[in-house]
Amino acid sequence: MSMEGKTTPKIDEDKIMHIGLPIGEQILLASDAPESMGFKVNFGNHLYISVHSDSKANADNIFKGFSEDGMVEMAIADHPWGDYWGSLKDKFGVLWMVTYEYPKE
Repeated sequence: MSMEGKTTPKIDEDKIMHIGLPIGEQILLASDAPESMGFKVNFGNHLYISVHSDSKANADNIFKGFSEDGMVEMAIADHPWGDYWGSLKDKFGVLWMVTYEYPKE
């Protein structure tokens, strides 16, 4: 996905940004962590677990809880693609993305 001020390297142009697996009422999402974005893949840091919340307030609570004693990568906020989203590494080194998708009108 192109974003202002960012260029996608040729090597990453045919990669998948997100993929989803529906599990009952929930969706398990995955995302690549390419070297071009500064990731050095080691065991445990090559994937994110994505949690989708049913409300903005709940997303804030989840994000705050997971980030306690961890490291915020992208603060939870509104983003260009239309979701309320943030990413972090928890105190155990697990990578998380927390999302609240605004209702479509």
